[in-house]
Amino acid sequence: MHIVQIVPTMGRGGGISGVAWHLHRQFVEMGHTAETLTEGDLGRRHPVPRSLTAQRLRRLVTAVSFSLRGGMRARRHLAQHPSAVSICHNAALAGDVYVNHGVVSETMRARGHMLWRMLRNPLHVFTYLRDRYRYRGRTHRAVVALCDSEVEVLRRTYGRVRPPVHVIGHGVDLEEHRPPTPVEREAARARLALDEEHRVALFIGHELDRKGVALLIDALVDAPTVMLLVVGGYRSAVNRMTARAIDRGVAERVLFAGPQVDLAPWFAAADMFAFPSAYESYGLVITEALASGIPVIATRVGVAPEVIVDGHNGYLVDPEPRQIADRLESVAATEVAQWRQACRDSVIHLTWRATAERYLQLLGELATQRGGARS
Repeated sequence: MHIVQIVPTMGRGGGISGVAWHLHRQFVEMGHTAETLTEGDLGRRHPVPRSLTAQRLRRLVTAVSFSLRGGMRARRHLAQHPSAVSICHNAALAGDVYVNHGVVSETMRARGHMLWRMLRNPLHVFTYLRDRYRYRGRTHRAVVALCDSEVEVLRRTYGRVRPPVHVIGHGVDLEEHRPPTPVEREAARARLALDEEHRVALFIGHELDRKGVALLIDALVDAPTVMLLVVGGYRSAVNRMTARAIDRGVAERVLFAGPQVDLAPWFAAADMFAFPSAYESYGLVITEALASGIPVIATRVGVAPEVIVDGHNGYLVDPEPRQIADRLESVAATEVAQWRQACRDSVIHLTWRATAERYLQLLGELATQRGGARS
């Protein structure tokens, strides 16, 4: 099978580019012809300006360009390869299958004051209108939602979704994300000057406001034995959260590590993973934490309700600081080693090979339908 993925960028790591990278690798290993059309192939790269206003304008211009001009060029490329089947990840209006990596209005709704948040950023308005056209029109032949709850989000947001919706979750790299050896854990904690008495709750993500770091800082007031380690975050958000930690009197128990490329040492140093996000279309970092052998304390968003069993591999919580604090302290009273196997076993079936096979099944069905229609 000839498979074309359309994605703004592709590379090993997190986010959409990492998802496309893993799928590309699996398709090739399974003997298929796989190629990728990125922003660099379909559009023109714009230099990154210094001012925040100019950066927002650049993001808007890039999104519009990749959605419209990039979509047109992608359709032209696909027309030249009529036997190919295609997967679109974000933005471009082209491709047989569109993978929904998130709904912008649902993100704004989860944070409150949705209309104001939407209107203050022209990119959000454009994204909503583009995707309304996408889901209610004939641009794609199928849509992939990443978890069951996201199917209802799509229908609630856009009304009737014309293409059939299939649920295919992400895989997790079980080689990269695994429980650390005792030596690896000791080294990771020594690097942060932690001893065995410290109980560390890890958070990983960039959008600190939406993903609940403020809730975690507030929870530390009632979780006195827990330290919070925050990996990721934009400078402005880190500054806000630092001020909040100082105001709550817990600043000495919050460490902001900034963006990191290699996450394994941070998982190795942690005793638990805390992720009280307001909205996730999936939440890949949740399964990565479980694969790394640490329990997860998360709100009921994305994949969390599908993989977390209370008291077995973590806890599901409401977005309420006192409840989060209780669960942080519950885990802190245990040894992380007793969670390792249950956490790992809960996601061992979520391989990227299994995910790729489900995409191949869907693409095969679409290719067959296209052949039948031509006949």
